[in-house]
Amino acid sequence: MERLFRISNEAKRRVSNRFHRYLYDEIDWDNRLIGISGARGSGKTFLMLQKLKELASHTMALYVTLDDVYFTGNSLVSFVDDFEKQGGKYLFLDEVHKYPNWSQELKNIYDFHPHLKIVFSSSSALEIFKGSHDLSRRALVYNLPGLSFREYLLLMHKVDIDSVTLYDLLHEHEEFSSKVLTHIKPLPLFKQYLKEGYYPFVIETGRNYLRQLMNTINTVLEVDLPAIHHIDFHSSLKIKKLLSIIAHIVPYKPNVEKLARQTDLTRPTLLKYLSYLDKAQVLKLLSTDPIGINYLNKPEKVYLQNTNIAYAFADLNADIGNLRETFFLNQLSNKHQVIYPQKGDFLIDGKYLFEVGGKNKNRNQIQGVEHAFVAADDIEYWFKSKIPLWAFGFLY
Repeated sequence: MERLFRISNEAKRRVSNRFHRYLYDEIDWDNRLIGISGARGSGKTFLMLQKLKELASHTMALYVTLDDVYFTGNSLVSFVDDFEKQGGKYLFLDEVHKYPNWSQELKNIYDFHPHLKIVFSSSSALEIFKGSHDLSRRALVYNLPGLSFREYLLLMHKVDIDSVTLYDLLHEHEEFSSKVLTHIKPLPLFKQYLKEGYYPFVIETGRNYLRQLMNTINTVLEVDLPAIHHIDFHSSLKIKKLLSIIAHIVPYKPNVEKLARQTDLTRPTLLKYLSYLDKAQVLKLLSTDPIGINYLNKPEKVYLQNTNIAYAFADLNADIGNLRETFFLNQLSNKHQVIYPQKGDFLIDGKYLFEVGGKNKNRNQIQGVEHAFVAADDIEYWFKSKIPLWAFGFLY
């Protein structure tokens, strides 16, 4: 255990508290069991280490990753017993899906250590509730998305502007727009963000950002998915081929039979793999059903999860129409329900209908529809129901 404390202290020492993700202040840190889900690379580890650093001056706190070799010969339960005997109060557990039977052991720890607070990370909120160990009744779970455009501006350009609600963005935007346009010229910075701004490791990687992103995606396909879903190497190769095909044709209205032939998969297996990629936040599946997608029905439309992934696969040839829709869907789906409507591109919260396009995009397809708007790229200012696309990057 001494080695684990040394590793934790070193990790804590390297972390800066100068920049906090929006979620940091939304988490109820007093809860006894907190789960943080999110895509690989979204910053879950960094967020936990920032909280560890804040606590460490007055609380016995420790960060460990459950893929550490220590846990090949020691159970999590026995480790926690020893930790609490030494005065431990706060425990941060990373990569829980790498530890067999983690949900059962976490349940037992929660039940038998009432004075211990635990924060754990998982690549998918689904995995937190996957087992039959009632974690859903015990854990308070948050999802950490990648950087919003607003957070990117703060991290990379030290521009600090408050977030805005969707309602205010649509109806009472004057104060917000004035503040943004006083501080920055948003359009060139927005282009940078679309290419290399979604993942927090942009601060470290510089020109190697897209290469690092591809490495991250490969880790998801080759390590995370097999660990979570117990699939073999051959199956992970099939998923990689599926992603490669989809990445070059999004946004895609699936022809399941054709795609199954291309990937040599059965229909049920294809739909299951699409769901895996959606839960891993590599793809984003869009449905007409407010309840969402399951393994048994095909999505109405398939997108890459964010615009940076599109650039990682297509480099400079990323389709601008795809980028616009992908950005809009990505930013809105974090805090709002988004479904595929009968007309228009996206229906938000069952109320607001949107068309997404360039500066010359008109309302023809949504003419006469109440609460209908155009999210337009390459414009700085609002004009009636036409709203700058970049502004939707300030929702969190």
